[in-house]
Amino acid sequence: MNERKALLFALGAVLLWSTVATAFKITLSYFTPVQMLFLSSGFSILALVLVAGVQGKLSLIGDVFRSRPLFFVSMGLINPLAYYLVLFAAYDLLPASQAQPLNYSWAITLTLMAAFFLGHPIRRYDIWAILFGYLGVVVIATKGDILGLQFDSPLGVGLALFSTILWSSYWILNAKNSADPVLSVLLGFIVSLPLSGAMSLWEGAWQPVPWQGWFAVGYVGFFEMGITFVLWLTALKSTENTARISNLIFISPFISLLLLATIIGEEIHLATIVGLVLIVVGLLIQQMKRQSN
Repeated sequence: MNERKALLFALGAVLLWSTVATAFKITLSYFTPVQMLFLSSGFSILALVLVAGVQGKLSLIGDVFRSRPLFFVSMGLINPLAYYLVLFAAYDLLPASQAQPLNYSWAITLTLMAAFFLGHPIRRYDIWAILFGYLGVVVIATKGDILGLQFDSPLGVGLALFSTILWSSYWILNAKNSADPVLSVLLGFIVSLPLSGAMSLWEGAWQPVPWQGWFAVGYVGFFEMGITFVLWLTALKSTENTARISNLIFISPFISLLLLATIIGEEIHLATIVGLVLIVVGLLIQQMKRQSN
């Protein structure tokens, strides 16, 4: 029964994550990246407060923060503040079909950063994973013109890759955090909300927005940055076969490309598909390495 429950939660998370790229592009047609970060963070807080309340953990949030205030402030500055601001800016500059696969290479970046900062060994499997992963990145970023190395938006590509560094940094620093994960993420959003709000006021680009824009930003905040995280955690805690559940995440980027093509009519280049396959092959090599250890 637990395995079936884990599978359902994992599939729910994967399906919701598959809509992220489409939701990002729709939302960015109504808001700037800074505004999107501020509003989606507010909806994320609402989602996580509801979850923590249902779990009976909300009363513990003050004690959790007081146990390591500087740590939680630092984490909030990295994620969601810096990470999502950079990621949203990348989506604003690039087609979502490019930004999403580039960001998906974060696990490859994590391997390199863990080796550099934590002294983790890089083995033969890791080298192959890195080669496949970053070859895929170059194929996507250049639309297949590898030798020419021509980028439609060098800044957009740079931001998408920088987001992988921020996300990897967050997980490396968070590795020894023993606090409840839902409360930890909630504290990050609470810390970042006043800062993103102040940035949006300083930017001064607010305009009247129809209900479609509010629905889109609410969807991003409530699901991509809130509920989906809880679904995935629940799936991993409920299963005895973590590898099988984790492998489901590889479905997500391909569903995402299909949604981008059908819902917002974005052109999906063959190079994007080839590059994404290379990245996924690299990630699968990492998965096989972990399972064989």
